[in-house]
Amino acid sequence: MLNNVYDLDLRLIRVFLAVADSHGVSAAQAKLNVGQSTISAQLTALETRLGFRLCERGRAGFSLTAKGEKFADSARRMMEALSEFGMEARNLDKKLVGTLSIGLIGHTPAHHNTRLSEVIRRFRQRDEAVRIELLVRTPSELEEMLLNGSIQIAIGYFWRRVTALQYTQLMLERQLAYCAPPHPLFAQEGEIEPEQAAGHTWAWRDYPVPPGHVPIHRRNIMAVTGNMEAMSILILSGQHLGYLPEEMGRQYVARGEMRALNRSKLSYEVGISVVTNRNTADSPIVASFLEDLKSLQL
Repeated sequence: MLNNVYDLDLRLIRVFLAVADSHGVSAAQAKLNVGQSTISAQLTALETRLGFRLCERGRAGFSLTAKGEKFADSARRMMEALSEFGMEARNLDKKLVGTLSIGLIGHTPAHHNTRLSEVIRRFRQRDEAVRIELLVRTPSELEEMLLNGSIQIAIGYFWRRVTALQYTQLMLERQLAYCAPPHPLFAQEGEIEPEQAAGHTWAWRDYPVPPGHVPIHRRNIMAVTGNMEAMSILILSGQHLGYLPEEMGRQYVARGEMRALNRSKLSYEVGISVVTNRNTADSPIVASFLEDLKSLQL
């Protein structure tokens, strides 16, 4: 039974993870740069230390046992923690040390992404050794990740307000209604009245949108999505009207693939916000990044 983990155990665990990730002993030889017999002996030594079998290996093929699957998950978490510890130990002289996980909703305006890059550049000029993780999720997923501590900052459009989270608006993003050929409204660019548009088939968001847009009856909403790339596909079919961020729609308009129905009457604005957990917003890393973010104002 493995009550204490020593250097030898760590080496054996790394061998096991290499084999598990390679889906077999022979496939792991190149990664580990050792022979198959050596790897097999190391796996046996680890299994002896643990007191249970990690994997089935032989002529029938390779597979992890049920305990092997669980041990692999635990081992990966331990290795990640060790890597984090090593980074922090090497940079204890820095003022900011650790990991900053930032969630984005994706399909934000290009100038917004450019400014975010500038914020990261400014943050990197601090006395820091911070590993930055960027991921893209839906607004609901990002809020849940903020609540459970998986990320520290989220940037995007959030239609609800969770009490435990703090929302600060950064900018407004304009949404325009578009159509594409062979839709019958395509030839009437900029002249479509809201009442006329409302009678056609629409693709709609699967989340609430701010007031100010033309009300669409449920019977005319024939497609639903929360992803803007998917929304563009539905509009490009020529069978649905739909809203897109103006900057995203501009590229399709430039290629002659879409037209805006009416920029003044069929448009609305959404607020792009930075969101943090109220309990962690004051941590040095988060506070420093937010300071740089607000100083450049996306």
